[in-house]
Amino acid sequence: MMQRYDRLKDKRDLAKLGGGPEKIEAQHSRGKMTARERIDALVDPGSFVEIDRFVVHQTVDFGMAEKKILGDGVVTGHARIDGRLVYLFSHDFTVFGGSLGEMFARKVTKIMDMALKTGVPVIGLNDSGGARIQEGVVSLGGYAEIFFRNVLASGVVPQISAIMGPCAGGAVYSPAMTDFTFMVDKTSYMFITGPDVIETVLNQTVSFEELGGARLHNTTSGVAHFFAKNEKECLQQIRKLLSYIPSNNMEDPPPAKPLPPAGRKEELSTILPDDYDKPYDMKEILTRVVDGGELLEVQSLWAPNMITAFARINGQSIGIVANQPKFNAGVIDINSSVKGARFVRFCDAFNIPILTLVDVPGFLPGVDQEHEGIIRHGSKLLYAYCEATVPKITIIIRKAYGGAYDVLGSKHIRADANFAWPSAEIAVMGPEGAINIIFRDELAKSKDPAAKRKELVKSYREKFANPYVAAERGYLDDVIDPSDTREVLINYLDSLKTKREARPPRKHGNIPL
Repeated sequence: MMQRYDRLKDKRDLAKLGGGPEKIEAQHSRGKMTARERIDALVDPGSFVEIDRFVVHQTVDFGMAEKKILGDGVVTGHARIDGRLVYLFSHDFTVFGGSLGEMFARKVTKIMDMALKTGVPVIGLNDSGGARIQEGVVSLGGYAEIFFRNVLASGVVPQISAIMGPCAGGAVYSPAMTDFTFMVDKTSYMFITGPDVIETVLNQTVSFEELGGARLHNTTSGVAHFFAKNEKECLQQIRKLLSYIPSNNMEDPPPAKPLPPAGRKEELSTILPDDYDKPYDMKEILTRVVDGGELLEVQSLWAPNMITAFARINGQSIGIVANQPKFNAGVIDINSSVKGARFVRFCDAFNIPILTLVDVPGFLPGVDQEHEGIIRHGSKLLYAYCEATVPKITIIIRKAYGGAYDVLGSKHIRADANFAWPSAEIAVMGPEGAINIIFRDELAKSKDPAAKRKELVKSYREKFANPYVAAERGYLDDVIDPSDTREVLINYLDSLKTKREARPPRKHGNIPL
């Protein structure tokens, strides 16, 4: 019997070695952790419970019968992060380059099925050469099984992907369908077709970094949501994200101890410049409202004219969507529409209240935007807000012009609580543009057009471009003093905790694509 116990210990020790010491050393030389080291760095100490450590591939062709390694290239199991259960899988690049075959896929899908059954997040640490060529269509079928479960789990349990190495070909579609994708600078890559094929087929020379590196996908394509300087930072970012979100769609986000915001509330009254066309940093407002002045930004490097972030107010987790006047006047364009829509839909799926801070001159005009589909992309943001049934609170800080006023959580698309600072301007367009249209003839006949325009702009701003016209019609619930913003939000978030909103029964809506 003791020999049997010894054999168990030997096999467990062998499984921990993966592809062997040389392959592990090669992984370290690239500045990368091994699959198990990543798990240890991510989860609470001693909490990881491994599943299927003795699985091996069942392939006999191409000499594979003599190349069986315990675990078959992926480490799977469950663990705890801040005491909360998660299911996870971690690709082992030391075993067949982390390539996916039939048994590899079965291990991953088992984990995903268990996450769905138990209602807990599923985390994938990706570092793979793609489909295992020796297994042919079986490996492709394995990917499809994973894709199908990504869709089943969408909106039910949070799905998080960390790209810790290469992720190419069909393998990229699973991370793309998860809720959040993390990438590591200079060691992680995502692309449909690699540089070698592109050079052969299209005669274009491009590096891995230029084609699908972490910086590219965080700044240009919008594929990734978080950028990390190294793997340890990436894994800590995942832990931070999980602290803001619930384990499943039937639960509320975990509460935290309330903290005072950064700075003094009176400072909110001095942030806005006197010149309505002058930019400022919306984060100066946000940090003086949320707990600890702390924001966890999502896609912070992409479409920076719109802020999407998680934060807490009085210990309660919230999602924030805010225009950023510091970048392109906070205008809504194609990228910010997609960014905002995706974030709003995640918050709605997982019971996270949405706070919207508005300072927007409208949708970005221009030939490029029109040709690239600002109409259908802008509609995504509108659809997401209309679809959302979680508590929605909107504060208009300064400009709210044109259709952008409607889209960003207006009362007309069923926001629950709408407020404005006294500085708010709500109008079809800005005073300058409105005056040029309404008083075109009067300005043309004036002896001093500049002085006349200044007079008319002032009159228009006082009569129309202010929050009180909307407040008189009930489109705003109140016009508030900036220094009262946090207290107002605390009160309304508390009153909306029991919100219930029924919608017409249907299979699903059809969001604009």
